[in-house]
Amino acid sequence: MEHQTDRHLGTRTVGERLTTGWCWRLLIVPILGLSLLMGIVGRAQAQLLGEEAELDRLRAKAEDAMGNDDAEGAAMNMGRAALMAAQLGKRQIEPALRQAFKATEHLYRSQEHGYRGLALFRRAGGELPASAGVCGSLQLAQLELQHTQESLAQSVTPDRPDAASPRLPAIRQTTDDWAIVLSSMQGEFRCPN
Repeated sequence: MEHQTDRHLGTRTVGERLTTGWCWRLLIVPILGLSLLMGIVGRAQAQLLGEEAELDRLRAKAEDAMGNDDAEGAAMNMGRAALMAAQLGKRQIEPALRQAFKATEHLYRSQEHGYRGLALFRRAGGELPASAGVCGSLQLAQLELQHTQESLAQSVTPDRPDAASPRLPAIRQTTDDWAIVLSSMQGEFRCPN
C-alpha cells in the first residue's frame, strides 16, 4: 500500500536510482544512430554491388541466348547491359572506374550491334552476300569496338598504375576476343570494309 501511495505522490522508493533513465537514453541514442547510419551506407554499397551483379547477369543471359541461337534475345540483353554500364559509369566518383564502365558500355553496344546483324542475316534467309542492313549493323559494331579500344587506351596511366580498375583485364580480354569474332563475321558475310 505504501508503494502505491508513493507512486501517486511522485516520491521515490528507497532502492530506485535517479540516474537510471537518462543514462540509458545516453547509451541507446548513439547506438541506434550509428546502427541507422551503418544500415544506410551498407544499403547504398549493396545496391551498387547489386547493380554490378545485374550487369553481369544480363551479360551472361545474352551469352546464353547466343548459345541457344537466339541472336535477337542476345542483342536485347546486351543492349540492357550496355544501358546498365552507362548508368553505373555516371554514378562513379573514381575516374578509373568511370573509364572502365565507359569501355564496358562501348563493348556491350558493339556486341549488341553484332548480334543484331546476325539476327537480321538469319531473318533474311542467310543468303550470301549479306544485305546492306546486316553489313551496316556490323559496321556500327566495329565503330563501337573502336570506341572501346580508345577508352581502354585512355584508361592506362603510366604515372599511376595502381589507379586502374580491377575490371580492366577482363574487359581487355573480352574486347580482344570480340574483335576476332567481329572480323570473322564481316569476312563470312562478305561485307565491304
